Amino acid sequence: MTGYKQYRGVQVEGASPLELILLTYDVMIKSLSLAKLAGKENNKAAEADQLSRAIAALVELVTSLDMENGGAIAASLGSLYTYMSRRILEGSAGDTAAAIDEVLSLANTLREGWQGLADANSAPQRRQVNG
Repeated sequence: MTGYKQYRGVQVEGASPLELILLTYDVMIKSLSLAKLAGKENNKAAEADQLSRAIAALVELVTSLDMENGGAIAASLGSLYTYMSRRILEGSAGDTAAAIDEVLSLANTLREGWQGLADANSAPQRRQVNG
């Protein structure tokens, strides 16, 4: 196991649920970016592999939703994640770059929102520590 993989393993093991969501977004965004690069290089195998990883991250996000307690927000996120997956699959049969750009834009916007939530949740803890 490489040092990076060990570091990521420790990072995941010690992560809060919110941090895991952010890590999943990071994986998806990285995979989409690598898929876009592979497409520009006409490397279809690498592009397909990275798109598969992005879809796996979306599946992870869908399965992490708490539909029972999450209400309309969880339902809306579920619909959006499903749309993003479908867009990747449709794009792979046609204009992959446009599909990747669209999903990357959505993923970055969503990640920023989750990061804002994480920052807001950590602000009270920082105030308690700083007195």
